[in-house]
Amino acid sequence: MKREHRRTGLLLAALALAAAGCAPSGQDHGQHQTSAGRQAEVAAKGRAVMPFDLDRTTHRFTKTATGGVQTVTADDPSDDPSDVRQITLIRQHLTEEVTAFREGDFGDPASIHGDHMPGLHDLQEGHTRIDIRYTQMPAGARITYTTGETALVKALHAWFDAQVSDHGRHAEHG
Repeated sequence: MKREHRRTGLLLAALALAAAGCAPSGQDHGQHQTSAGRQAEVAAKGRAVMPFDLDRTTHRFTKTATGGVQTVTADDPSDDPSDVRQITLIRQHLTEEVTAFREGDFGDPASIHGDHMPGLHDLQEGHTRIDIRYTQMPAGARITYTTGETALVKALHAWFDAQVSDHGRHAEHG
């Protein structure tokens, strides 16, 4: 049911982009470009997949020697109910993503960034050789990816770079 809802959301996002004159580019990430149009496309698709508000949260991607750390936090983690709601949604989403990633299901990132996103294929194929852990944080949550395989570390780093590039102001390197 969750995947079907996301597919419907992605279709609606594509229709909204087309109506706004930002039709999906279909670009291959091998020719990855950062453009306002691409970032708008990714933001629209992201809204269909991620339940939290991209404008009120930040994705941080920190590369490490053995993989990396993906953190999503609320920008203003106050006691305001809407901010508390963002934190709850972040935690819920990242918990679901960890479960999927451990099974080799990287469908959510693929639906946002495209099937040819750098590193994606290698991560799907090598998922059993990556330790993927969820940790709750005060303002959100994080996913830690650890592997002893150089090729998978490189795939994670390429995957992180593509996400930072595509998400624009909603993401940063750690």
